[in-house]
Amino acid sequence: MSTSKLTLNLVEGSISFDFTAEAARNLQGVIAQLMQQLKSVAAKNAAGSSGKPTPQKSTEYQYTGDVFLEIFCNPNIWPSPFAAKVLITLRDERIRITTEAELTRVYDDINQYLEQVG
Repeated sequence: MSTSKLTLNLVEGSISFDFTAEAARNLQGVIAQLMQQLKSVAAKNAAGSSGKPTPQKSTEYQYTGDVFLEIFCNPNIWPSPFAAKVLITLRDERIRITTEAELTRVYDDINQYLEQVG
């Protein structure tokens, strides 16, 4: 299984690391599902449905390869997928980075990566 560098653009700066196309497709599916979840909640709110909204399950993705990648998002705190941010943790035996990124930007980065690697 070959790996290529995936670059995730953050609020400030970016991070690049080895990632497989298979893992990217899995992550793409997880993020697409999260975006659908956020869109449906936003549509219900826009329609003016009364009552307490149904709490949504948090999204957590983990990948273990050359590095450990975790992406987490609580959809209950974001009004739409365009406002949502995800918490990214990237670590190996020497370093750990935890930061935020915009959900739509991560989705675009994954799509761009998959276009490049096929």
